[in-house]
Amino acid sequence: MSRRGLRDVVVAGGGVVGAACALALARLGLDVVLVEARPPVAWDAAAPDLRVYAFAHDNARLLETIDVWPAVRATRAHAYRRMQVWDAGGGSELRFDADALGLRELGWIVEHGLLVDRLWAQLAVAGVEVRSPAAVEALETDDDRVALRLDAGSRIEARLAIAADGASSVLRRLAGIGADGHDYGQSGVVGYVRSERPHADTAWQRFLPGGPLALLPCGDGLSSIVWTLPADEAERVRALDDASFADALTRASGGRLGGLAPVSARAAFPLRRQLVDTQVAGRVLVVGDAAHVVHPLAGQGVNLGLRDVAGLAETVGEALQRDARWDAPQRLARWARTRRSENTLAAHAFDTINRVYSNDALLPTLLRSHALGIAGHVPPLNRLLWQRAAGG
Repeated sequence: MSRRGLRDVVVAGGGVVGAACALALARLGLDVVLVEARPPVAWDAAAPDLRVYAFAHDNARLLETIDVWPAVRATRAHAYRRMQVWDAGGGSELRFDADALGLRELGWIVEHGLLVDRLWAQLAVAGVEVRSPAAVEALETDDDRVALRLDAGSRIEARLAIAADGASSVLRRLAGIGADGHDYGQSGVVGYVRSERPHADTAWQRFLPGGPLALLPCGDGLSSIVWTLPADEAERVRALDDASFADALTRASGGRLGGLAPVSARAAFPLRRQLVDTQVAGRVLVVGDAAHVVHPLAGQGVNLGLRDVAGLAETVGEALQRDARWDAPQRLARWARTRRSENTLAAHAFDTINRVYSNDALLPTLLRSHALGIAGHVPPLNRLLWQRAAGG
């Protein structure tokens, strides 16, 4: 197909999900264009990205298929082998252990910037045309194609457009896809800390009345924190001097790893839940944060987005193998129904967990204090919970 004519796919948004989507479809032989408003800054090993992900096995497999995961693992991806979850209100703990589940590791802690850097390094190799900096300004659609007008005045016509341009997606809005959401009134404080005791390749999460605190194991003995707090309190805590922050964080963690000392800058970002009405409208598909924003307590945001991509690549790949029409409306609608169902279930589940555990009312505290321990001591339930979280 001529690159001056009708393209197969145009992807708006070059973050983790958008770049992975462009690569996955290009590896299937499709002609793909990626449009991104801001080219990513080169990843710097000496300046760790404050935004990290608890990366699941199924998404590591996806990145294997697009020749990205080996480069990520060889650079800086820290495997975690255990996870412990407990409630400040007391009761038993929920524990996951790789050995007990027959795994080498439960997952990996990976920096956002590193993932984007390695994904972009593969775009040219895979034959993806990148237009950046460039932003989508207008959308035209008909039964068999879309046309995007970019801010520089250029135009791209394609069989399919994919909105991967974030929670405030311009392409989603232009396609007329609605999104429903609400603010949690919470913010997540992030940064890196060094602990008095080793993190033991364990992801630690403690539920507190204001929101969960996660300590995610990284290289060099450091841990990445994601501390969910009411918005005003999060800003106050973020602005503390290092000694005061260390004291507050150590107390919030219950001293599980001994004293905690900050070793990086800190940032706070507002938390909200958002879900689209549908993940397809005509010839526009919506993936990643453009389709669903969930609470970070389970570390599933990027994992859900990459599962959108994996599902789409599987759907397209099966059609190509059968020499069928890969962009048939009924095929795209089936993918969209499946993905929206899973994403809606996940978003509401995380919403419920956050509501139940992020309060200090007497009855919820009494009930939840036993729930984690029960789940942890019933092997089938323990395995089911972990498989659901990790995509196994």
